[in-house]
Amino acid sequence: MLICYRFAGDIALNNQKLRIGIVVGEVSGDTLGVKLMRRFQELGIDAEFEGVGGPQMIAAGLQSFYPMDIFSKMGIVEVLKDLKKFFAIRDDLVNRWAKKPIDIFIGIDAPDFNLRLSKSIKQHHLPTKTVQYVSPSVWAWRQGRVYGIKESIDLVLCLFPFEKAFYQKFDVPAAFVGHPLATELPLDNPIGLAKQALGLSVQQRHIALLPGSRQGEVERLGPMLLDAAQILHHKYPDDLFIIPAINAARQQQIAELLKPYPTSLKDRVLLLENQSAESSIGRQVMDAANIVALASGTATLEAMLMHRPMVSFYKLNWLSYVIIKFLVKIPYYSLPNIIAGKRVIKELIQREATAENLAAEIERLMDIEVGQIQTMQFKTLHKKLLAGSSEDPAVAVLNLLNIQPQQN
Repeated sequence: MLICYRFAGDIALNNQKLRIGIVVGEVSGDTLGVKLMRRFQELGIDAEFEGVGGPQMIAAGLQSFYPMDIFSKMGIVEVLKDLKKFFAIRDDLVNRWAKKPIDIFIGIDAPDFNLRLSKSIKQHHLPTKTVQYVSPSVWAWRQGRVYGIKESIDLVLCLFPFEKAFYQKFDVPAAFVGHPLATELPLDNPIGLAKQALGLSVQQRHIALLPGSRQGEVERLGPMLLDAAQILHHKYPDDLFIIPAINAARQQQIAELLKPYPTSLKDRVLLLENQSAESSIGRQVMDAANIVALASGTATLEAMLMHRPMVSFYKLNWLSYVIIKFLVKIPYYSLPNIIAGKRVIKELIQREATAENLAAEIERLMDIEVGQIQTMQFKTLHKKLLAGSSEDPAVAVLNLLNIQPQQN
């Protein structure tokens, strides 16, 4: 099959490849990135990808100049400590693309880095369009950032419809592309099949414990999770706790945290590691769990769309928290609550994020009626995300470049 292209505007590649720069900062971004790369291929676009990505994107052909874990720091104070390193990475990428220009830069999540990189691209007058895929939470806090986004970003790809509406108020080009998980995860999702996929007993109660995918998160939140597991183990000795690890390094880190605990608890903890770049052990574990306890973030949306009862938590450096608390403009931190506009899951943040509080909420969710109420709310929110019309993210990017693939 011969693929021909029609290019408009300043881009005229003829038979050359479209050069796309991508930078992602975490596992969820790696997943979005690889889906976007594959979508370009499905549309017949001959493209090459370079920047920073994770194992899925690298396996799909991305040339990654730095390991994705380079962006593993969380919190304002934590990032400030490594600011010089991040500036050096930004400058290196800009220099690379000044010498060998890319046609478009797509920053996927990691807004603190990617928005600065896009700004630098504009300041250096590189012939490069800029896209931010996954809007920063500008609608929630630090709303003044929208003016910087307007100057440095040519298009924002939004996962939720309320984000596009926000940008429209400020005349920022934005497309609602929907969250891929909303269509990928089914409305009917029997837990028994998920348990069987992991070789687990359908009759056994499983509690998923997810401290996050970053080294700092595991270090900060892992002990609290294990302490909560110890509390619950005394009362429910037959329950099994499952902890996913994105890679061997995280598995080793969690295993080290487990060492001081009694053998009786360690025998009830199943530590599972990703087996390949294509697998998502975190999602598999949440899907097979009767109750999910997880760090606040994108994973809360996954658990919601799998309709699993959950509690979220998070704890930052105290100074980071004080600053963020002052700047946040919405009452919730987790996506299920933000989407619903009300509290549907418990959020244990900072001082409330204790082993005792976590164990108490997990125990409350063991009540069948409590769990069912939450599950019904999740299904309603799932349908809400499916109801909105959305654009294809790859097509939105091509439209920005005035590229129309034609197949003969």
